[in-house]
Amino acid sequence: MLVAILSDIHSNLVALEAVVSDAQEQGSGVDRFWALGDLVGYGPWPNETLDFLRTLDHVAVAGNHDLAAAGLMSTDLFNGDAAACCEWNGEQLSQVSRTYLQDLPQTTDTDAGFTLVHGSLRDPVWEYLVHVEAAAASFERLTTPRLAVGHSHMPLIFEEADEGPTQRVPTPSDGPIALSSRTILNPGSVGQPRDGDPRASYAIWDSEAQTVSYHRVEYDVRATQEEMERAGLPPRMSARLEHGR
Repeated sequence: MLVAILSDIHSNLVALEAVVSDAQEQGSGVDRFWALGDLVGYGPWPNETLDFLRTLDHVAVAGNHDLAAAGLMSTDLFNGDAAACCEWNGEQLSQVSRTYLQDLPQTTDTDAGFTLVHGSLRDPVWEYLVHVEAAAASFERLTTPRLAVGHSHMPLIFEEADEGPTQRVPTPSDGPIALSSRTILNPGSVGQPRDGDPRASYAIWDSEAQTVSYHRVEYDVRATQEEMERAGLPPRMSARLEHGR
């Protein structure tokens, strides 16, 4: 089974469509999609993004932007621009979209031996799992072989070792990466990468080969920026898309 692992789509429909098209062209095509939260927020197409996601065979968990847009969390802890984008996204939601977000779990286990969460197992929606110390805390709580997280918008892999977790930054040039039995991976962000590469980022898990491969996809950044400008969303959130920061 091939699974496309997506995170932090952030209402960027154009980026999501490009990623799904790319994933379906890989090998024999993916069988399923896992979405690791922050499906909405920042971008200009919350309903359209969720409508498209629901056409896929997918499993999703909630991120902080999803909970806030759906009215389940305050935006008090968001910075000003993030709060403005999230509140705008919430105002656009149809009842179908709002109910979908409200019903998302914060963590879920898959039949492929992965636990899915947006932030970490210590704090499912807020912790940025970007250091080995945070990885160690999640490994202590992990009851399945592997964990997939998002939230940081950066591709990462942590593997458990006797001396403590190891950390690496995977790239598409690595090709398929064989994983140990205890691993945490972050596929990067579909809709708003923050690792200096503006291309949409995602990963594919091959359950038969027990490997993960990372992929970057170019999309029409300007189309997303123009729609954000029309919606009156904060200019900084639009500008950062072309730099991947």
